[in-house]
Amino acid sequence: MTYTAPVLGLLAGLVGIADTIPYVRDTVRGSTRPHRGTWLIWSVLAIVVCLSQRADGASWSLIMAAAQAVLTGAVFLLSIRRGEGGLSPADVLMITLAGGGVIGWVVAGDPVIATACVVAADLIGAAMMVPKVYRDPDSETLATFALASLSGAFAAGAVGAPDPSLLLYPAYYCLANGAMAALIHRRRASLQRKSQAPDISDHRHPAHR
Repeated sequence: MTYTAPVLGLLAGLVGIADTIPYVRDTVRGSTRPHRGTWLIWSVLAIVVCLSQRADGASWSLIMAAAQAVLTGAVFLLSIRRGEGGLSPADVLMITLAGGGVIGWVVAGDPVIATACVVAADLIGAAMMVPKVYRDPDSETLATFALASLSGAFAAGAVGAPDPSLLLYPAYYCLANGAMAALIHRRRASLQRKSQAPDISDHRHPAHR
């Protein structure tokens, strides 16, 4: 059992790296179009979370946070030229609200409250992407979010102690990415069923032919 936390921490970091590879590949190809506002928020928050977790004494679970800080920043840079969104008044408002979460992390003295502020800001970033995913699920990479959810589960297991300030973010990360993966999958399946459904609008009754 002594090696459980290190192993899970390393797995979280490796899966966290692996989940970005297909996303970057699809973004370069043009099949995935990242939402600029979402990835701006996520890249800033990834750095915040990495610093917060380190300050709170995280060890092996910090690997996932550090990997995400680097990789989300890379995706945001790609999204500047190859993404969409991020400049509408609604997007600016959401980014401002997320910024409030970052400020909350800075001023909060309690580690749990600080991490909760980060989670709230991160959730706003995810919410910004939901309309795009619902409208065009093929504009996102399903494997990335499924693997990110797995990475969060590994990171939560790597904490090794029931510490809310350390468990909150990886647990949220697991659930939020799992929910996004489920939404992408369900919307793709729904749109596929609609495209395969027979068009009966032109089928007239024989008596009217």
